[in-house]
Amino acid sequence: MDTPEGNRALLLDKATRLFSERGYTAVGVEEICAAVFLTKPTLYHYFGSKRGLLDAIIAERGAPLLSALRIASVYGHDVPLGLERMAFALTDFARRDPVFARLRLSMSFAPPESEAGAAAAALNAELFALVEDFFRAAEGDHGNMRGRSRPIAATFIGTLDSYAGFFLSGAGDLEEGTIRAALRQFMYGIFS
Repeated sequence: MDTPEGNRALLLDKATRLFSERGYTAVGVEEICAAVFLTKPTLYHYFGSKRGLLDAIIAERGAPLLSALRIASVYGHDVPLGLERMAFALTDFARRDPVFARLRLSMSFAPPESEAGAAAAALNAELFALVEDFFRAAEGDHGNMRGRSRPIAATFIGTLDSYAGFFLSGAGDLEEGTIRAALRQFMYGIFS
């Protein structure tokens, strides 16, 4: 992998792993470079800064999640089916890319004024907007949801992020039956 593309990929992969394991602020540029036997000027050449590296990680590793969620969150006048599609888009992503999923979750709870929180803000905002827009669209068919799209979206994402967190820590699974059971509990609350 001693090519420019290979070096860039090595830096992205190692930084994602280190940030996921220990947190963005706990990992220095020197440590990332040493782990892949590259120099700091090489990292700065590709990313400009440590924050630029994090921005690239979020953009590249977050894109598949947002892409899947954009498709899954299209409201087709069938709330249970839409919820299932969104739930599996979110949880399948955590299964496919557990390293970035852990990093995304940790940055979701970082202080907004922190570098990690600020870097993750756009990804989190778009993810939330897609889910909220689904519930806002459903309000026309389900009057009991009217005016509640924001808290319902927050609860939905929070529930699935909790299940992903259990999975990532080894305390739970993301099997189909587990996700369907979580969806039944969630739907009981929003339809009541």
